[in-house]
Amino acid sequence: MRERELEIPTSGGVMNTFVTHPEEDSPHPVVLLLMDAPGRREELSDMARRLGTVGYYVMLPNLYYRRVRDFVLTPERRSEMIAHMNALTNAMVCDDARALLAYADRDPAAGGGAAGCVGYCMSGPFAFAVAAAIPQRIAAAASFHGVRLCTEALDSPHLDAHRVRGELYFGCAEKDEWAPREMIDALDAHLASVGASYRIEWYPATVHGFVFPQRPAAYQPSGAERHWERLFSLFRRRL
Repeated sequence: MRERELEIPTSGGVMNTFVTHPEEDSPHPVVLLLMDAPGRREELSDMARRLGTVGYYVMLPNLYYRRVRDFVLTPERRSEMIAHMNALTNAMVCDDARALLAYADRDPAAGGGAAGCVGYCMSGPFAFAVAAAIPQRIAAAASFHGVRLCTEALDSPHLDAHRVRGELYFGCAEKDEWAPREMIDALDAHLASVGASYRIEWYPATVHGFVFPQRPAAYQPSGAERHWERLFSLFRRRL
């Protein structure tokens, strides 16, 4: 495997981004792995590596780059994390995704065709929004324990679901105060009404954040491994 730390110019500044991909058999389909609210960290880099080992060019950007280059969550910095999180918009992340794909298009190791996107928690709706904003490239997008997927906000990602050309997957925790069943049911009804290609799956005996090994209070190994199985299957079908 090869990995690099890149400085990618965007309309909002310079976005520090971790990239990993196999050494051989280039080019590889691009996958954007979007961070959750605690920020870019080694746990997410390890997840990018696992995804890369099965044949993808994985880009993990620091979505907080407009405010801070490196953010490490500690108990006393939780309010700072919330401020960073709330400063982001779907439109910002979609612009960032365009910059990432533009960079990848200049790298011989990256494929220029169908691309994928995956988000967790905070970035679940970002992955959804990216699929709608860049439908000509994003052939598969996944959200795991994603929040704000279907709300009354004017920029709620479900409002653009009719623009999505690729396949959508939503992996939902059985108990999740940040993504209640009522929201997911509303999302399901809306996606069906616009004829989207999608799947919503509930993960039994899980809570918000169940995919992350370094969250012992939330991590559920069987659910986390199912998440990898579903993600690999989705990208294998579409990319």
